[in-house]
Amino acid sequence: MSEGQTLPSGVQAPLEERVRALVERLSAYIEYYHGGRVEFVALEGDTLQVRLGGACAQCRLTEVTLHGWIEGTVRQFFPEVQQVVAVK
Repeated sequence: MSEGQTLPSGVQAPLEERVRALVERLSAYIEYYHGGRVEFVALEGDTLQVRLGGACAQCRLTEVTLHGWIEGTVRQFFPEVQQVVAVK
């Protein structure tokens, strides 16, 4: 579903699309304020795979960003996502 496309009242977009949209919003914030980025790679079962880039690629706080911020935010909105892992 592309941005701006609406669904009938009461119908939700598939989980993957909703998670992707959240990751894109997180990435915009991270890029604007920290010079890093996070990219949605895949949602497989209860595991979200992301790719970190920009300033996040060499930052010593990458694990804190990944698990404390990205995973914490995703799980707050989507408790069915049990873990977030970074892939290359």
